[in-house]
Amino acid sequence: MKTLFENIKGDRLIWAIVALLAILSFLPVYSASSDLAYDRGEGNTFVFFVKHFMHLSLGFAIIYGVHKIPYRYFKGLSLVMIPVVLVLLVITMMQGTVMGGASASRWIQIPIVGVSFQTSTFALVVLMVYVARYMSKIQDKDITFKSTIIPLWVPVFLVLAFILPSNFSTAAIIFLMVLILVFIGGYPIRYLAIILGSGLIALVFFIMVAKLTDGPLNVKVTTWENRILNYANDEDTEADYQIEKAKIAIASGGIQGLGPGKSIQKNFLPQSSSDFIFAIIIEEYGLIGGVTLVILYMWLLFRIVIVAQKSDTIFGKLLVLGVGLPIIFQALINMAVAVELFPVTGQTLPLISSGGTSIWMTCLAVGIILSVSAKREELKEQEYMEENPLEILSETI
Repeated sequence: MKTLFENIKGDRLIWAIVALLAILSFLPVYSASSDLAYDRGEGNTFVFFVKHFMHLSLGFAIIYGVHKIPYRYFKGLSLVMIPVVLVLLVITMMQGTVMGGASASRWIQIPIVGVSFQTSTFALVVLMVYVARYMSKIQDKDITFKSTIIPLWVPVFLVLAFILPSNFSTAAIIFLMVLILVFIGGYPIRYLAIILGSGLIALVFFIMVAKLTDGPLNVKVTTWENRILNYANDEDTEADYQIEKAKIAIASGGIQGLGPGKSIQKNFLPQSSSDFIFAIIIEEYGLIGGVTLVILYMWLLFRIVIVAQKSDTIFGKLLVLGVGLPIIFQALINMAVAVELFPVTGQTLPLISSGGTSIWMTCLAVGIILSVSAKREELKEQEYMEENPLEILSETI
């Protein structure tokens, strides 16, 4: 165990925050899984507890493995993985599996092991690394909009085009995160305006085409419209069932909560262990539990910014922000949905909600951030050795 901790590199506070979030997730997931256990006729919530433990264990193995890889290697890996991501997204569109009652095919089944995998979350991480690589490559160069279309925007819009039909919220998050990253990277604002306008036009065109058909695309677009209309409408309807149950859970929690495992609304709230787990946390642990989570995510954001600011390269800075900001943004959206500050999106709470792919991809992003941080530590050690050779020699002797 001591050897393991000695081999852990990177920002120690990020390690601590991620570990704390993971530990805090066990009781809410165990409690909220009772609804799933009942629906599937198993009646044993411990199965879901063990499953969540296995997901997190593999997630931390991913963090450990990835943070050992020098982050400069991710430049080349992103180039290789973009075509792989596009192929996976195409396969998902053609052969995707409906999971957990979702109305869209977002998952593929991995052969032999029989594990389901949501390709859109993997695409987000790979695409952000790819964009960070490209923006670092064109730093201090005179660029034209035409020169960036094929190497930058074609891969971005291809990924979005394959994700949009089944998962509008993830496509919107990816598009927004890419815009933020290229803005931070110094991409001209006038070109960003063109891309934003093109994206909106493409979305309107997609909706118009979908409305003219009678297939699943029409159903999906109608679902989007209903969610937005229900959010804008103050009157409670049957379509607001999830939000109303979430608000009841939050109102029941009060300051201190009902206590661990004592949630009532977990028996009525669909996706209580994933999309709406924040409502269950507040019901059981009160405002104190909810505020604690917000503080942890904000603390994680602070450390992400610190790691980015201390990185020795432009690529390192953009890489950390590119894979780190979506974690925080997704967490804020999930919490905003639970308190009805945002329409229902289906986004999970990173490192808290149950679900393998969400946990693994969050851990992949954390591993990349820690890889950048570890490189900074390595440089500091080298500088110290160069400045204090006699002291290092005496310690060795």
